[in-house]
Amino acid sequence: MADNEDDDYQYRIKDGDYVVLKRGEIYKAVQIQLRKKVIFEKQWIFLDNVVGHLYSTTFEIVSGGVLQPKKEDKDSESSTDVKAAGTDNRNIVDDGKSQKLTRDDIETLKEQGLKGQEIIQQLIENSSTFSNKTGYAQDKYIKKKKKKYENTVTILKPTCRILALMYHGREPGKICHLRYDTLAQMLTLANIHAGSKVLVFETCAGLVLGSVMERMGGYGSVIQMYPGGGPVRAGVECFGFPAHFHNMLHEFPICHINAMLAGSLDTTVKDPAADEKHFDVAAEEEQNQPEAEQQQGSPEEQSMEINAAEDAGQDQEKLEKEKRKEVKAQEKRVKLEEKRRKLAAAAALLEGRNADGLVIASRFHPCPVLLGLIKFLSPSRPFVVYSQYKEPLIECYTKLKEQGGTVNLRLTDTWLRHYQVLPNRTHPLLLMSGGGGYLLSGTTVATDHSKPAGSPRAEEPAPKRQKTEKL
Repeated sequence: MADNEDDDYQYRIKDGDYVVLKRGEIYKAVQIQLRKKVIFEKQWIFLDNVVGHLYSTTFEIVSGGVLQPKKEDKDSESSTDVKAAGTDNRNIVDDGKSQKLTRDDIETLKEQGLKGQEIIQQLIENSSTFSNKTGYAQDKYIKKKKKKYENTVTILKPTCRILALMYHGREPGKICHLRYDTLAQMLTLANIHAGSKVLVFETCAGLVLGSVMERMGGYGSVIQMYPGGGPVRAGVECFGFPAHFHNMLHEFPICHINAMLAGSLDTTVKDPAADEKHFDVAAEEEQNQPEAEQQQGSPEEQSMEINAAEDAGQDQEKLEKEKRKEVKAQEKRVKLEEKRRKLAAAAALLEGRNADGLVIASRFHPCPVLLGLIKFLSPSRPFVVYSQYKEPLIECYTKLKEQGGTVNLRLTDTWLRHYQVLPNRTHPLLLMSGGGGYLLSGTTVATDHSKPAGSPRAEEPAPKRQKTEKL
């Protein structure tokens, strides 16, 4: 029994874990914190009681927002099965008068403590058209009401598929409308595996970066190329990776790529803006010191006690301000030193130009980014570029063909279609995603730079000798 408990420990919910709440097709990523309210689908809940239970457990929301494990009751499920059913729905008119219960009546039932299954049974009994519907329509009606009145929440363990579904369903613009099947193809085409060195440039809230880290399992190196002042990793936090996963993660600003390629990147140079601020503070202190000395040495101010007291208070405030400035300057120096250290570590990994894969998924134009980062890949290594539109990838395709160094270039588009699979009711869903973006993939090859480009005649066969005239 002890061995089974140890094996199940990693599958049980713990305090501080990042989890995904699911109700129907709606997802939300939260962190387990005791005695903290969480709002989900316009309802406040507490996640204290979920600690210790297995992932994928379904909980019922009782009074006060408390969660309790749902008990499977087969009798209650069979109570909604109605034997009487109509042959067709041609005589049913949706005029809103078939349901006798009003909204106030339903709220009263909720206040009386009736559960979702009991409310659904009341709705069926008070519907004048339910018995005339076909069996398929009755099942559809019951399924629709269960989604609305059953207060249940399922706790899931975060994975790249679940988080991709969450972002694509709620905020697709944050991930550049990257669909989960396209994300799976990116991980496959880039050959992401443990022990590899991967370059990632993405503006998808950290979803692509977290998916790459999950696939690598904490072994290898991931170098995140980021635009702007710092990397965005909101999606990475939702995965809830252990500490050793973050040891493999490095960061490098995309603006220093040209300097890195030219060999002129200097990671020891101090930030000039911070130095200027430091010099300005020192100059202000030097200006204030002689003024204070003049005020102390003047006979007029020594005779005025009130002004002297005010000056003493001002001096005290100046000292406090100077101390606060020194503390802030020290914090900035520590942050700047940490930033330099990370930059030097990432530059050391990029210096060998032996990366094993490249993944690009950004809202920026991918062509200059691809042409700059592909130089850090070893020969015979894969790369993949995602874009919501195909025109930027066509330009990338053309540029790579012109400069050479790549083979097996492919520009693909994925078509995904969901199907409802039920007895005698299998058909495609009516509402589906229109497109999942486009992918450009390929493989790098080594180019021979020893032969001069301007002498193509060297490879041509020697011309035939001319026949000489016979004497």
